[in-house]
Amino acid sequence: MTGSGMGVEAGAPAARSRALAVLRIRSRAVAVALLPAAVAVVLLAGASTGHLVGPAWHAARWVVIPVAVLVLLGACAIALIVARARPAVSPTVPIAEESAPDLYRMVRDLADRLAVPAPSAIALTPDCDSWLEDRTHPAHGPPPSEDRDDELAGAHSLRRRGTAAPVLVIGSPFLWWMRVGELRAVLAPVVAGTGPSAHPDIAAARRFVRGLDAAVAVVSTPGRCPLTRVVCAGVGRVARLLLRSCQEHAAQMERGVAAAASERAQAVDYGLRIVAQEQVGLAYAGWDRLLTRVALPAWRMGRWPSRLDAGVVAALTELSRRDRLAEGFASRLGERPACDLLEEPGTVDEAASFLAARLFHGGPAAPGPDWSPVSWDEYPDEIVDRKWRTDAARLHRVLDTLGVTRTTDPAAPTVDGPTLARILDHLSTPRREAQTEATTTARAEAEARAQAHDNSDGSYGSDNSHDGDVSDDPPPNNPRSAALAAGITAELAREGATDTPAERTTPATALWDDAALPLFPLQPPRTARELLADHVTAMVCCAAMDTAGASPGLDWLDGPSLIVNGERATDLSPRVLSLVEDGDAAPLRIWLRESGIRPEKPVRLV
Repeated sequence: MTGSGMGVEAGAPAARSRALAVLRIRSRAVAVALLPAAVAVVLLAGASTGHLVGPAWHAARWVVIPVAVLVLLGACAIALIVARARPAVSPTVPIAEESAPDLYRMVRDLADRLAVPAPSAIALTPDCDSWLEDRTHPAHGPPPSEDRDDELAGAHSLRRRGTAAPVLVIGSPFLWWMRVGELRAVLAPVVAGTGPSAHPDIAAARRFVRGLDAAVAVVSTPGRCPLTRVVCAGVGRVARLLLRSCQEHAAQMERGVAAAASERAQAVDYGLRIVAQEQVGLAYAGWDRLLTRVALPAWRMGRWPSRLDAGVVAALTELSRRDRLAEGFASRLGERPACDLLEEPGTVDEAASFLAARLFHGGPAAPGPDWSPVSWDEYPDEIVDRKWRTDAARLHRVLDTLGVTRTTDPAAPTVDGPTLARILDHLSTPRREAQTEATTTARAEAEARAQAHDNSDGSYGSDNSHDGDVSDDPPPNNPRSAALAAGITAELAREGATDTPAERTTPATALWDDAALPLFPLQPPRTARELLADHVTAMVCCAAMDTAGASPGLDWLDGPSLIVNGERATDLSPRVLSLVEDGDAAPLRIWLRESGIRPEKPVRLV
C-alpha cells in the first residue's frame, strides 16, 4: 500500500494525528483498567519479599485485590462487547462483478489512476449519495443475505494485496441519471478515500469508534433480565464515556480524510466534475419529488413502484424541460447512461426500489398480496384511480356520521349513490353567514375557557398550553370544513389503528433493525386542513371520471393528476381551497360547468 501510505503522509497529516488521539484514548482506557491489577501485583510481590508487611499492608491487599479482579472482569466484558458487537451496516443492494463487469472495470481503472486500493465490493443505496463503508469488522462475518455470495465474489475480484478495502456504496439514482463520464467524476473523490482508509492508524481508530458505537446499541436493547440490565447499564456508561471522549477527534479525522481524498481526486476529470456536481443537485431535486409525490401515495396503499430509478429519469427530464435547468440537454442524453454498466439494470432497479420502499416507508420484508409491485403503466389505474375513490368513500362515510343529508333541496329526487353535489351543498356557506357562525363559535369557546379558568384547581395550565399548540394551525373560515376535517382525521386514525402490523424479520436475520423502520420517513403527518382538501379533490376527480370521461394520469413531478379533455387539470387546487377555506363554491362550480362535469350524478366508489 505504498501509494496509499504516501497519500496519507502528504495529504492527511491532520487525519492521522486525530487517529492517534483516538488511539491514545483507547490506550488510556486500557491503562486505567490495568492500574488496580498492577497495584495488586506490587502488593503481592512486596509481601512475598518481606517488604510490604504489617496489618495496614495486609488490609490494603484485601481491598485492592478484589477491586482489581472486579475491574479486570468489567474491562474484559467491555472489551468483549466492543470487539464482538456488530457495527451498523447500511442497507444496500449488493452488486456482483458478474452482474456489472463494466462498472467494476471503471472503478478499478479509477483506483489505479488515483494510486489507491480499489474498493472491495460495490453496492447500491436508494438515495442520492455515495460513500465508502468498512465491513471488515470481525463480528460481521457473512451478513445474512441471500446475495452475500455475489457480494463476496465482487470483493475477491477487487481485493488488493490481501487486505479488504471498504465497500463502495453508490446512489442508484446516479446510475440511471448520470452519464458514464459524470459518474466517474462524481466517484473519484469517494474512491480516493480508500487510500487514507488503508493507513493502519486511521483503520484502527475507525474500528475502535465503530465498536464503541455498536456496544452502546447492544447494551441499549430492551427486554433483558434485571441482572443483565445492571451489567449492560455499567458497560453502556463506560462505552458512552469513551465515545464522547473520541467524538471530536473522530469527526476531525473524517474531515481530514475527506480533504485528502478530495485533493487527490482533483487531477481526475476536474472539468467534468463541475458539470457532474450540477447533475447531483438536479438528481436530488427530482428524486425527492418522485418519492414524495409519486412513490409515497403508492406505498400508503400497499404497492411499491418497481422502477423508481427509471422514473427518476422521466422526472428529471420533465424538470429540465420545464425549468430549462440543463443547457445542451439533448446532446447530453445522447451519451451513454451509467446504468448501461449493469448487465440487468431492470433487476437491479427493482431491488433498489423495494429497498427504498422499506427504508422510507416501512413494510414487510418480502413482497406479498398486501405489498406488491406496480409498474408505471399500471400506476394511473392501480394507484391514482383507487386512491381517489378510497378518499371519496371515506369523505362520504364521515358525512354520514355527521348526519349530512344527500341533498338540501326537499323537492329534488332522492339520490341513492354518493354525489359531488352533496359536498358542494354542505361546504357552501355564504361568506357573511360563515363569519357570523365563526364569531359565535369563537365567543362561546372563549366564554367556556374563561369559566373553566375560574373554576379550575390548577390543572388549567396544561389545557392552556395545548390550546397554544392548536393556535398554530387556525381553523378555516368555514366551520363546516373544520368539523368535516376533524371527522376525516378521526376516521384515518381509526383505520390506522386497525391495520395489521407489517411483517417483520427477526433481528437475527435482518441487516438492520426492522423495528426502527422507516429509517428515513419522507413527510410529517398531514394537517386536518390538507386532508380535507385532498379528499374533496378526490371526489371532484371521481365525478370528472364518471360523468365527463376524464381519466387518471401520472405527472412525474406532481404525482397523481386528472386528465380532462386530453389536458392535465392544473387549476383545480385553488378552487377546492376556496370551497374548503371560505365556503365559496362559485369558482369550483364554474370550473365544473366548463369541464362538462355533472356534480348531481352518482359516482362509483370503493
